[in-house]
Amino acid sequence: MSDFLPELRRRRTFAIIAHPDAGKTTLTEKLLLFGGAIQTAGAVKSNKINRATVSDFMEIERQRGISVSTSVMGFEYRNLQINILDTPGHEDFAEDTYRTLTAVDSAIVVIDAAKGVETQTEKLTQVCRMRTTPIIFFINKLDREGLDPFDLLDDIEKKLSVKVCPLSWPIGMGQRFQGVYSLYERRLVLFQPHGRQESDKSVVFNTLQDPALANHLGEKAAQQLREDVETIEVVYPPFERAAYLRGDICPVFFGSAINNFGVRELLDCFVDIAPPPLPRQAEERMVYPEEDKFSGFVFKIFANMDPRHRDRIAFLRICSGRFERNKSYRHVRLQRDMKFSSPTSFMASKKTILEEAYPGDVIGLYDSGNFKIGDTLTEGEVLHFKGIPSFSPEQFRYVENADPLKQKQFAKGLEQLMDEGVAQLFIRQSDGRRIVGTVGLLQLEVLQYRLESEYGAKCRYEPISLYKACWISSDDPKALQEFLERRKRDIARDRHGNWVFLAETAWILQTVRENFPKIRFRFTSDT
Repeated sequence: MSDFLPELRRRRTFAIIAHPDAGKTTLTEKLLLFGGAIQTAGAVKSNKINRATVSDFMEIERQRGISVSTSVMGFEYRNLQINILDTPGHEDFAEDTYRTLTAVDSAIVVIDAAKGVETQTEKLTQVCRMRTTPIIFFINKLDREGLDPFDLLDDIEKKLSVKVCPLSWPIGMGQRFQGVYSLYERRLVLFQPHGRQESDKSVVFNTLQDPALANHLGEKAAQQLREDVETIEVVYPPFERAAYLRGDICPVFFGSAINNFGVRELLDCFVDIAPPPLPRQAEERMVYPEEDKFSGFVFKIFANMDPRHRDRIAFLRICSGRFERNKSYRHVRLQRDMKFSSPTSFMASKKTILEEAYPGDVIGLYDSGNFKIGDTLTEGEVLHFKGIPSFSPEQFRYVENADPLKQKQFAKGLEQLMDEGVAQLFIRQSDGRRIVGTVGLLQLEVLQYRLESEYGAKCRYEPISLYKACWISSDDPKALQEFLERRKRDIARDRHGNWVFLAETAWILQTVRENFPKIRFRFTSDT
């Protein structure tokens, strides 16, 4: 039996996902407050204070008040090691979020009580469903007027194709918001605006028929709560942890993250029910966390995490075994052994050198250009972990160096930022021009901003009319060569030397596919 099993059982690794502005980063901060990881919370959009939220550490995130990159934060709570991955909500950075979901064992989805399920929530939850990732919903902003709680639950079930199970229930909303009743703990928690949760007033009620309930809520609100809970017990399934772990039911909590209300109930339930590190599917076999031999995969690369040191960090999810500092591990793609003298644990941009780490942990490895997203480290076994997506871009621009004196900085910056997966770079074979492709327009802005602020290089974009970039291959070398000759003007290579067909329109793409049946067209690259 592995000697690290007690450490393994202590891990809970999860992502917080949401549509932009649902309160995801605020919730992350309040969880960190409870864990004692930080002493004061920032305000993402407040101009009155200089502190920004801990998890939004890039300069552009502080300026725009949005998360554009996944942050990793760890803290201890109730003798458990909690690893939170706070993801970007903006759809232009969904690729980063999709990759992050490969590195977690469960997810908390934040929903704005006034808006219900929004488009990005749908897309991200769909990815969780495909992976059967256990989900908890947190319906946020109860201190403002919002939709009826039952309507919100119907909205979640209908749009996300899930079964929900409320584990807390709001009493009123907006100006009438009095608190929540925890069905999980059978406890009434009374709302105090901007209160620290420790001082919030809570009362245990073994039965809601207790006449003392009206003393706290008033007769009308007490009666409404009784009726609501009766309806919940009839309409929604009882909570079963096994059903939650299978992804069959999703617990729902209500609260107000900005007021630090309902967050402790969420966290306490989460640590009770969330899964420890789960097995991971590799192409070769299923990998179990309790195995003695170490394995892990890189799901994210970040350049210039600390601009003063120009460092580049590969984020590695440990899947099995124990990781040890200064021990040799096999880089499967490069077929090379590597040692890491300064592996780090994270608190957003703050890094601490660690001696060892366990399945479920996300660690940072200093990287001089050896890693790309999807790479595997093992103790010698050849493993390739599945399901790390890379998407076909939808926005394209020629990218040019705007300052001839900074050509070196421009080239280096472009190369390192492409390694992160911020965007994809194609070199057109007919004229050697660089074309940058992104999923959304905001990524182009971030790329331009980071080139200048982190590398001192300026770039300019020029328009290009393209519909899709398709990676091409064929089992018939002659057919591939003929295609490359015939369509020379539309052929590019990506950064890894793979052939790419640049289709100007949907009609051209369809016609080419019909005319060249031996060519395979893929809309994702093999990372």
